[in-house]
Amino acid sequence: MLAGLCLPAQAAIVGSCTIVIGASGTMKANPAINIFGSRQAGGSSAGATITASSLLCTILNLLDCYSVSAPPPIAFSSAPSGGDTNVTFDTVFRLDGSGTDIPGSSPQRVINGTHTIQVDLTATKSPGIFPAGNYQGMVTVRCE
Repeated sequence: MLAGLCLPAQAAIVGSCTIVIGASGTMKANPAINIFGSRQAGGSSAGATITASSLLCTILNLLDCYSVSAPPPIAFSSAPSGGDTNVTFDTVFRLDGSGTDIPGSSPQRVINGTHTIQVDLTATKSPGIFPAGNYQGMVTVRCE
């Protein structure tokens, strides 16, 4: 349920931001079968480790050279026929063990060093219910 992407940062930042994928998350259905999510009973968050390193940020003693986000996908990466129809996706993430949910599309500044991220994905079908079958969703974690 998680993919990593490290994009070039602004020209003034010389360094790197590395994402190492950890545990894959698990999405489960709610009793009405109209929501799949990693926060449903039996589900689990996906995880990764992010290492931000910028010499320029260190030299200038800057605290927030990179931003991390985990925007929602626009569709399942695989689903049975009709599984993607009338579905909206939402993501939240938490950094460094914080219990505070950050909306997936809201970049969060990070300092140089290693950070953990936990990501939750929710898919909501409205109207209707999800057809039987196997589903897979992928969230791209960005560090830029």
